[in-house]
Amino acid sequence: MINVYYTIVNKMSTINKINKLSQSEFIIIFDNIFEKSRWIAKKLYDQKPFNDFEDLCLKMLDIFENASKENQLKIINSHPDLASKIKVSSLTSDSQKEQSNAGLDHCSEEEFNEFKDLNDKYKKKFGFPFILAVKGKNKLEILNNFRQRISYDINVEFNEAKKQVKKIANLRLNEINKK
Repeated sequence: MINVYYTIVNKMSTINKINKLSQSEFIIIFDNIFEKSRWIAKKLYDQKPFNDFEDLCLKMLDIFENASKENQLKIINSHPDLASKIKVSSLTSDSQKEQSNAGLDHCSEEEFNEFKDLNDKYKKKFGFPFILAVKGKNKLEILNNFRQRISYDINVEFNEAKKQVKKIANLRLNEINKK
């Protein structure tokens, strides 16, 4: 999927071309900026035309921020567990690439077991998966972040999860803008 939207974006040099995309082309490009949340791309399409790419990004992030808590939670819950061997085939191509670049696809048995234990404890405590924008982080940094955040209270952690979802979306948008 990621290659499809990069191919389309490579043909575009300005926001004017993005503004001229059909709804189906637009959704192919912006579909998975927020994990498995096509509805955000559809809402964003309805806000065209965009003044520039930054305007597009801000509007997309605002759609998430202004969504109901229930819809925000659905997006948070659509994120995969970090370093989960079981669900590798269900990862979106973006998530697979992000986790792979952080080395999470090459965990030792000990690291894998710690991630599994932390994922289970975290979900039991908060009711949603641990979310972290892993780009630029290594396994140790991710584990340390996980260990720290599991001690947070639910309100602090829900806000942190939303912050991380927006950070992931922003990183994905920046990847599109670079192409």
